Amino acid sequence: MKYLIWLIVLLLGYGWWRNQQRLQGHQDEKSASPAAPQEMVACARCGLHLPRNEALAQGSHYYCGLEHQKNDVRP
Repeated sequence: MKYLIWLIVLLLGYGWWRNQQRLQGHQDEKSASPAAPQEMVACARCGLHLPRNEALAQGSHYYCGLEHQKNDVRP
């Protein structure tokens, strides 16, 4: 009977310790800094806003895709 009580105490202690470790992991994830903001540009054809590094540039105009870049008629 004495060993059963010790086993229960050890299992409860282990469960409590694991729960504390899990909670600590969630707090670390929340404290991570967010990504830096990116400059957004609008597609010259449809006006869709997208990050500058994902846009297709042609001169001073930006496009959301190859289709809009090809079909846009500008003087």
